[in-house]
Amino acid sequence: MNELIRKLTYYAFIPTLLWSICGSAQDVPAHAQGLSEELISVELSPSKKQVGVFSKKTGINKPTKLAVLLPGHPSVVRPVVENGVMVNSRLTGNFLIRARRFLVDENVASLIVDCESESGNECASSYQASRQRQEDVDKLIAEIKNRYPTIIEVWLVGTSMGTISSAFMPTYNPAAYAGAIHTAAITDPYARGSYRELGGFDYKKVATPQFFVHHKNDPCQLTSYQSAKSIAEKYAVPLITVTGGGGFQGAACQAFTEHGFRGKEKEVMQAITAIIKSGKALQLDID
Repeated sequence: MNELIRKLTYYAFIPTLLWSICGSAQDVPAHAQGLSEELISVELSPSKKQVGVFSKKTGINKPTKLAVLLPGHPSVVRPVVENGVMVNSRLTGNFLIRARRFLVDENVASLIVDCESESGNECASSYQASRQRQEDVDKLIAEIKNRYPTIIEVWLVGTSMGTISSAFMPTYNPAAYAGAIHTAAITDPYARGSYRELGGFDYKKVATPQFFVHHKNDPCQLTSYQSAKSIAEKYAVPLITVTGGGGFQGAACQAFTEHGFRGKEKEVMQAITAIIKSGKALQLDID
């Protein structure tokens, strides 16, 4: 009788185990496939925190490079991490967030940066251009490097409004960053509804290597390709030009148009990974 009970218990357990394994795999959102993630939080004051989501390739525990992801408008993420993956946020559709799985590999980990916890519903452009923003984010980076001491390089990767941060942060602490990559950058700061902070910004103000990644047909009035090309030429910054894609929808400056590299996410992210690993723009055209 005891042997019968043992066998019944064993065979009853198998479906439960299989359901657990398969169910867990199916529950992982597409944007987090293949990633192992954790919510990182540091205290800025007794009432204020700086939060981010650290992502590494599953099974990899010694990344050497960190891509700090600075998402676009409103740059307020408020991520939810459960069972080792980010399952929800206010900005899951943002290019950098939805495509991060194509960036992360055996050497490169990523850190999605939220706005400080008292920011409200928008991470103000004035704050994103400030030394305070740089110091807040650097505290988060320091915590990551403390947990993963194999990380020896930090790269900034901004998109759209987030390029205010990726542009200004190196001006306050240039030695902290190996480079800054600006995707769908704010290139028209005096357009209606744009951000004046980047008006006349000097991309050669510091020695930190800079790179632009821009869709040739970006429809957003704040981020025109022609302006990106002019700025890149003026400051001798490499410009990676993206063409193609598909499934475009939404308003011009939203994440699922050419502005957010819809349909070209994998190719763009792989090009960014190549920059981070080599320190160079190995390809200037993605089509």
